[in-house]
Amino acid sequence: MSFFSMAKTVLLSLFRKPSTRRYPFVVRPFFKNTRGKVDIEIIKCIFCGICQKKCPTSAINVFKVEKKWEIDRLRCISCGLCVESCPKKCLSLNNQYPASMTERAKEVFPDA
Repeated sequence: MSFFSMAKTVLLSLFRKPSTRRYPFVVRPFFKNTRGKVDIEIIKCIFCGICQKKCPTSAINVFKVEKKWEIDRLRCISCGLCVESCPKKCLSLNNQYPASMTERAKEVFPDA
């Protein structure tokens, strides 16, 4: 009896569209409101440190004297509080996910 139910499934699958995407070739577009990674336009940044103070996970560090801004992507929860609090609007929340990491490292953005 189980052979016939399996054969029915196989025959129906032959005449339907696939229910999945062929991932490397067909990439699913991100939704408009997807929270991905925090991006910075370092040229606009005044290194005030408000984003560092508002970050609930302490993922952002701002060094005013060295003109350096760094983020720990593994600690960032993409809440967007830093983006909302930035007075110069140099931070943005992209809808692309960050790349996979093989080691724990912070991204450092020196002043250009």
